[in-house]
Amino acid sequence: MQAARGASLNSSGQDQSGHQTDPAPRRAALRVFVAVAAGLYLLDVVTKVIAVAELPGRGRVPLLGDLLGLHLTRNPGAAFGTGTSFTIVFTLIAAVAAVIVLRVSRRVGSRTWAVALGALLAGVAGNLTDRILRAPGPFRGHVVDFLELPSWPIFNIADICINVAAVLIVIQSFRGVRVDGSRDTPSQQRPDEEGQQ
Repeated sequence: MQAARGASLNSSGQDQSGHQTDPAPRRAALRVFVAVAAGLYLLDVVTKVIAVAELPGRGRVPLLGDLLGLHLTRNPGAAFGTGTSFTIVFTLIAAVAAVIVLRVSRRVGSRTWAVALGALLAGVAGNLTDRILRAPGPFRGHVVDFLELPSWPIFNIADICINVAAVLIVIQSFRGVRVDGSRDTPSQQRPDEEGQQ
């Protein structure tokens, strides 16, 4: 029975339908997900704490000349400063998004997907932490932004994580790689088509 089961798996631990069955890649991918999510979340929180402690009243602090600077702002809305009157709504959306990412991560079997989901969770959780803990109050907190590029809204590490995650998700989708590490396979040909080849 074990031999028959082994014969139905390919070298990447997928069965004949293309779904990941080997638990080892999933465990490895899950470790990557946890490490990326925890590391990037911590980086976001620490950099925000430093920004709040060091940047008030200093205006723009150049890092790379005119290309990149530090400029502390607090954003009650979404990206590009939109929806400033709906802070609580954005908080609830972020909380739901974090739960969805955690649920999806239980199926992760690809390291690239693990990085993408880990970065996405770190970004969502980083800004959600601001919404919950920072002034003016719980679930109405303003997100701390401090990274400034020319002609671009000021942002933070969490925003970078979310955008990197979006790019990786698009790449994996185009490659046909599912969250569990399996690949989309062409539809099975009909017997008469196979005979013509």
